[in-house]
Amino acid sequence: MPDYAPLCVRWSDAPLQTDPVDHELVEAAGHLARTRCRGDNHTMAAATRTRDGRIVTALNAYHFTGGPCAELVLIGTAAAQGAYELDVIVAVGDRERGVVPPCGRCRQVLLDYFPDLKVIVGENDHLRTVPITDLLPESYIWADHQLRVVP
Repeated sequence: MPDYAPLCVRWSDAPLQTDPVDHELVEAAGHLARTRCRGDNHTMAAATRTRDGRIVTALNAYHFTGGPCAELVLIGTAAAQGAYELDVIVAVGDRERGVVPPCGRCRQVLLDYFPDLKVIVGENDHLRTVPITDLLPESYIWADHQLRVVP
């Protein structure tokens, strides 16, 4: 074993900034996945805690044409309930798959809508809460590239 430190650190070895895990939120998404995901149309559940403390849940709408993920349905469901500021989100798969991280499209949308959002990721007893920016480093920020209307 060499007595020197490695010169580089793999991304997966780098420590991520973490916050406490909202276990109530994980359980809300897990309960929805266990009780409402049936067949191939609904395979993922998501839950979010809004800025005012409410929990909002949603299911994906799977379709071979690219139906929306649970996280995207959740954005609309929260807005329909008057919640436009989300603090933390988690997705849980059906068939006891546990917490599932957001796909690339969802990561980008979540970052664009909620740049300060936290996301619960990890497996079983190793869940952690990280900023959405940790899941999409060096990301494209859609709002930064929109034309500004000058009065």
